[in-house]
Amino acid sequence: MILPEDAEKQNSSENVAESGSEPTAATGGKKWYVIKVTAGQEENIKKAIERRVKIEGLDQFFGQVIIPMEKVTEMVKGKRVTRKTKLYPGYIFAELEFNDQLHYLVRSTPGVIDFVGAGPRKPPQPLPEHEVQQILGLRPETMDQRGPTTRIRFSRGDRVKIREGSFAGMEGEVAEILEQKGTVRVMLKIFGRDVPVEVESWQLEAV
Repeated sequence: MILPEDAEKQNSSENVAESGSEPTAATGGKKWYVIKVTAGQEENIKKAIERRVKIEGLDQFFGQVIIPMEKVTEMVKGKRVTRKTKLYPGYIFAELEFNDQLHYLVRSTPGVIDFVGAGPRKPPQPLPEHEVQQILGLRPETMDQRGPTTRIRFSRGDRVKIREGSFAGMEGEVAEILEQKGTVRVMLKIFGRDVPVEVESWQLEAV
């Protein structure tokens, strides 16, 4: 997903309603919005927003907040390590009925920068349906079903050496990155000819 440029946070009272006014329901029900937040604080900000929604009694206008996660397998000091990582650091995804009260509540939560796509007197646009389905498939509770993603640290044209397997010790050039498979196609010189060999990324090291 390509996120829009960061919206500059507006502090004018023209853009943010006072929290004491009566809630006004948005038309069309709850929709999904992208919110830019301080990177590294996503989980704390998520909990703070959820807590404030309950305190202010705005539950009827609020759905859920998602921080898309994935499992990533990479080589660390020669060992394969699988860890959880955020897909979009610095962003959270919230399901809500957009109204002045929730706009104020979210933007005034410490660590929140702004709704993505918002501007002076311009409300943010909700995510299109196909992107909503993509985000719902990236919920933390679905990580085990999806399995880990292999992070490949090489680029096309890099010189590499194969550390393990049938071609261990041979050097070549990265010809193609096969991200879906977690493998790398390397061109090796065998009997004077260029031969493409597909190997696991963890079997390679930079030369």
